Amino acid sequence: MDVYDLTIVGGGPTGLFGALYAGLRGLKTKIIDVLPELGGQLTALYPEKYVYDVAGHPKILAKQLAKNLAIQAALFKPAFCLGEKVVMIERVDEDTLRVCTDRGSEHFTRTVLLALGAGACVPKQLDIEHNKEFEGRDLFYAVKNKEKFRGKKVLIIGGGDSAVDWANEFSHLAQSTTLIHRRDQFRAVQSSVDEMKSNGVDVRTFCELKQIIGSDSIEGVVVFDNRTGKEEQLNIDTILICLGFVINLDFLKTWGLSMEGNSLVVNERMETNMSGVYAAGDIATHPAKLKLIATGAAEAATAANFAATYINPQSRAFPGHSSNLNLSI
Repeated sequence: MDVYDLTIVGGGPTGLFGALYAGLRGLKTKIIDVLPELGGQLTALYPEKYVYDVAGHPKILAKQLAKNLAIQAALFKPAFCLGEKVVMIERVDEDTLRVCTDRGSEHFTRTVLLALGAGACVPKQLDIEHNKEFEGRDLFYAVKNKEKFRGKKVLIIGGGDSAVDWANEFSHLAQSTTLIHRRDQFRAVQSSVDEMKSNGVDVRTFCELKQIIGSDSIEGVVVFDNRTGKEEQLNIDTILICLGFVINLDFLKTWGLSMEGNSLVVNERMETNMSGVYAAGDIATHPAKLKLIATGAAEAATAANFAATYINPQSRAFPGHSSNLNLSI
């Protein structure tokens, strides 16, 4: 039985940074992720968006950040198991946990770090009838290649950060950009909303989608004012849906982990209520919680270092300064 020191569930930015610190502590590490590639939401949902709040990077494309994190994590040669969904974690004995996946495989480990991000989430789907063949061609739930929107007449649906950020991006890329939102209040940061309004985006509040026109491709849409019911046809050929995600964390509730809403409760060491199991990033909650890439990285470092002391109680939590090491990247 091959037993790892730390198994990280989740290959997004938090999990990848946790692998670095596990490597710095000399822990034999494995990363398991349900997606076929590393990076989590950085690569799966918004690879072409810029990220501005990562230390040392005035701005960086999400996909480049994911690539850098993967290179950094690989410094200490962790094992990667991609395309596997963890379905159960259970204790085998006093020193060992078993991690089971939907492929029927079993992974044995001394400690586990749950870095699941927002969980097993899928984009909220359109609730109107439409040709499913449009999806991935004329109708999108995420932007993986923004060049597909160049010169298009784009309709964006939503009022959060993703919707507004893409409206600003496409205002310089698309032939025309229209954003509809069912309310007049936006969840996006105000500075981005102000930028959108100054960028010439056609912003329509209290507006919802009623119909997509076209058989082989999108030729237009019908929208309506949800206060008056008045309808209007818009000349649109591409649609981006930014309505958020449906999160399914039911599988966690069967593991005996303490939860608040959709988050795992942790202490200052990032420990859950299950011995040897830690959580970090968006999936974790504590009194000082901030859901940021930066704080997720700090939580992952904390979890990995205290996992090292859990495995060897004689060791110190402080890992030392990386500047004292001679690492080759």
